[in-house]
Amino acid sequence: MMDAKTLRNAILQAAVRGKLVEQDESEGTADELLERIRTERAELIKQKKIKAPRGGESHIYHDQDGHWYEQKGKTDPICIDKDIPFDIPDNWTWARLKSITTYIQRGKSPKYSLIEKYPVVAQKCNQWSGFSLEKAKFVDPETIEKYDEERILLTGDLLWNSTGLGTLGRMAVYDSNLNPYGWAVADSHVTVIRTRSHWSNYWYLFSYFAGPSVQNVIEEQSSGTTKQKELALSTVQDYLIPLPPFAEQQRIVNKINELTPLIDDYGKVQELRNKLDAELPDTLRKSVLQAAVQGKLVEQDESEGTADELLERIRAERAELIKQKKIKAPRGGESHIYHDQDGHWYEQKGKTDPICIDKDIPFDIPDNWTWARLGAIAVIERGSGIKRDQVMESGYPCIRYGELYTTYTGMIRECSSHTNKEVFDKSHHLLPNELLATLTGENDIDIGRAAINKTDKILAYGSDLAGIKFHHQNGDYLCNLLNSPFVNSQRTSAANGKIIVHISASAISAFLIPIPPLAEQQRIVNKIAEVNEQIGTIRQ
Repeated sequence: MMDAKTLRNAILQAAVRGKLVEQDESEGTADELLERIRTERAELIKQKKIKAPRGGESHIYHDQDGHWYEQKGKTDPICIDKDIPFDIPDNWTWARLKSITTYIQRGKSPKYSLIEKYPVVAQKCNQWSGFSLEKAKFVDPETIEKYDEERILLTGDLLWNSTGLGTLGRMAVYDSNLNPYGWAVADSHVTVIRTRSHWSNYWYLFSYFAGPSVQNVIEEQSSGTTKQKELALSTVQDYLIPLPPFAEQQRIVNKINELTPLIDDYGKVQELRNKLDAELPDTLRKSVLQAAVQGKLVEQDESEGTADELLERIRAERAELIKQKKIKAPRGGESHIYHDQDGHWYEQKGKTDPICIDKDIPFDIPDNWTWARLGAIAVIERGSGIKRDQVMESGYPCIRYGELYTTYTGMIRECSSHTNKEVFDKSHHLLPNELLATLTGENDIDIGRAAINKTDKILAYGSDLAGIKFHHQNGDYLCNLLNSPFVNSQRTSAANGKIIVHISASAISAFLIPIPPLAEQQRIVNKIAEVNEQIGTIRQ
């Protein structure tokens, strides 16, 4: 599909090839226009108002066989067919830029001043979006008498950036209405091109120079080093211009002006579409995760038992581990969430009375699922400090905070950082298939993001990370769950801080999560992987 820039270039190219508007015989020919221009130029030269070109005036014409010739002054004509870039209508002609202008000159280097009275147009003032003095500097008022009158810019002057990588060839049209100072000159990096209003329409000339015929070869026309390309004044003066009759120039400009808002609108729609296209895979993945945690991604199977039965086994095992002092009992006692015969959800912590938590339940889940606090099915341990100077190219594998959300997306497949044995032994360790979550970030999207250890190594992890060691759960399901939009909203609510955002391990423990039976967890993981693979092929 054609983008807005390509469309704009196609229109400009059609314009200067005589294909944007129809020709009208009643408007005369460009040869007749050039004859009038030559007569007026001769008079201006005679009156010393403009300078005669070196080598004499250029006269370009084509013979009966369609070959193009150029005669300069009194020299013999030479065939210039090889220089003609494309065909033009019969009533058009080719002309050198210097033959249809009154002034082509580089600006000069000014003596600058902090007194904001006499602006200097530099390359940054000339953008494809238009001319602006917002970034202009100013001439020392004591030096303005050194500027000849012809150097003072006039409305309609073409300002052509003539040096520099990335700026070369950019052009704008000077508009005195945009200059509150009433006076301006160009600096030495800008070439000023001036014509007479009844010779050539400066917006037509701008359309030619802004189009692909010029811009696509601008660096080939320049000289100098790669970092300091330059358009020589002689190159600018000798540019070949496809010239229509004057009235047709105006009609071309009107048509371009008519189409430009449509191109701009097309560009905005295209930008929106590109943005949506770029966001579509991520949006689809989030939708898949949301469907997964609501029990809508795969069908339920009664033979797989219930999540209540799964949690009962987990509670029994956790009680034994607490008794053996292998894990710590949570403050306030273990959380037990259940629903009554009327479908209301209750939570009991330790020996306290149950309280209704219907207001905390965000959506319905299948009957064989249940809700639980993350801390009721897992142990969340904050890591310990692993300083940068302790990280080596080889040694004992470790994961640091910055790597978790810049390098790993949901999975830790290999470990690029290492530390020494002393630090490793003192650190908290992550076993294969256990989870890590971030506790610190520059925004609330970074914090709480999870990744699963898919290496076969035991990893040390830093203090801005929390290890999640779970009981009788599918690690891939939990990882997808913790990265889902549903849990993301809980991360946002639990975060604190402005410039750097934090979340505590206890806040992560309090996350409310939907739990399916264990076998269904694996089926959900398989389906997510299958759908994500299909999403990955979108617009490739």
